[in-house]
Formats: sequence, C-alpha cells, structure tokens
Amino acid sequence: MKAKVLVIATLCELALLSGCASVPASRAVTYQDVNSAGTVAGVGIESQDIVGVTDRMVRDILSNAALTQRATAPRVVMDAEYFRNESAQPINKSLMTDRLKINLQRAAQGRLLFVSRESAGMVAKERELKRDGMTDSGTTGLTRAQAGVDYRLTGRINSLDARSKSSGTVERYTQISFELIDMESGISVWADIYEFKKGGLDDAVYR
Repeated sequence: MKAKVLVIATLCELALLSGCASVPASRAVTYQDVNSAGTVAGVGIESQDIVGVTDRMVRDILSNAALTQRATAPRVVMDAEYFRNESAQPINKSLMTDRLKINLQRAAQGRLLFVSRESAGMVAKERELKRDGMTDSGTTGLTRAQAGVDYRLTGRINSLDARSKSSGTVERYTQISFELIDMESGISVWADIYEFKKGGLDDAVYR
C-alpha cells in the first residue's frame, strides 16, 4: 500500500514539473522608443509611422503662408470625424488626429485657432446655465454663438496588400492623406500625403 502511494505521489510530482516546464518564463515590461520599431512589429501602421506622418503634416501646415500668416488667425477643426480608415488594418484614427492637433496647436502659437466640435454639447450646456442666470458669465465674457470654423480636417487611410502563397511573406503599401477643406466654399486649401511599404513574415495582430 505504501509503495502504491509512493508511486502515485511521484507521478503527481512529475506532472506538476512537466506543467511548470511548459509555462514560458515571464519577461519584464520595458519602455520603448515610439520613434522606432518595437519588439512586436508587422507590416501595418505602428507608433513610428504615426509619429512620422503627424510630424510631417505639422511642418507642412506651418510652412503654408496662406494658413499661418493671415491677419486674422483662421479657425480649424481637427478631429477624426471625417478621417476615414479604408485600409486592411483596424486602427484608432484619433491616435493620428489628436497628435496632429496637439502638436500643431503648440507649434502654431496663436497663428491657428482650434475649435472643438466634440465639445459642442458640453459648451451648449454651459452657455445655457450662464444665460439662465444659474452661473455668472465667467471671465472671458459672452459670445453671440459658438465659434464657426474656416477649415476642417479630412483624409483617409488606404492600403494595398500582397501575400506569397509559397513563403507566407506579406507586403503592404500604406497611404495616408490629409486635407483642410474651406467650410464655406468647399475648396481644399491644403493637402499632403504620407506613404510607406513594408514586407516580411508578418505575425503581428493590430487592435
């Protein structure tokens, strides 16, 4: 009986050791440079591409004298509402539009004024409180209406994929375009494009 119990205990220990051996050792999470490819890389849009495209757009918009050297600073809306993703990769479009807007606002230093259409409902509630006498007018005074805009950001993300059946190698050409549209005439007053192509044995999953 004791021998039988000993055999069972030994088998259990071996099973536990076998199970433990199959679990990979954990690795410490480390910060990585957003301007370079990380430890997980694929053929899609990654952090270094988002940094590259938005930095380029900021420089190009600031160099456009018709936009940044007007006597009266133009009002613009930059959000993801009219920025379409038609590529094969799922992506949070606000990663690009938010970085573009914030970096451009910091660099423009008043040469462009940014209107938040996402905040229109919040602003409307506060305006109602002020006009109903529930609050005072604050320190900046009252306006006749919320700010109208001169230009709005639009654009799209497109991609073209190819895959080798024999090797499994994947290639993807990605094209990211931006425009500023005159919100009175519909004229495109500025446009630029950013493109790149990547290839390899892609096993990255984008979310």
